[in-house]
Amino acid sequence: MEQKLPLPPFSHETAIEKIQLAEDAWNSQDPERVSKAYTIDSEWRNRDKFVNGRDEIILFLTEKWKKERNYKLKKEYWAHTENRIAVRFEYEYQDIDGNWFRAYGNENWEFDANGLMQKRFASINDLLISEETRKFK
Repeated sequence: MEQKLPLPPFSHETAIEKIQLAEDAWNSQDPERVSKAYTIDSEWRNRDKFVNGRDEIILFLTEKWKKERNYKLKKEYWAHTENRIAVRFEYEYQDIDGNWFRAYGNENWEFDANGLMQKRFASINDLLISEETRKFK
């Protein structure tokens, strides 16, 4: 059986560890690597997109990082329960026209018993920024 440590039920420390592992994977900008943290039939809501399953996750992220270049993400612990974690995040990226953006948002995650994320609901807002105001260089 496929597992992704740490496993639920989460303590404060293991929730923070899970968040850091997610941040590291997303910052790799490797859709295959990121997808392995999710169940085969994982359900996502990302802004106005609904994504289901690893194949769609890989496609979604491949397209995302074609448009969001120089991507850098930071996630922060917000709360957790036995098999759920809530995070706040912000990331910066440059669009294909060279404009810089900072995206702010919240995610709610639900994990199965094997530590794979089965649900991910993300609310995200983008803010146009100048290169001089970037935080993540």
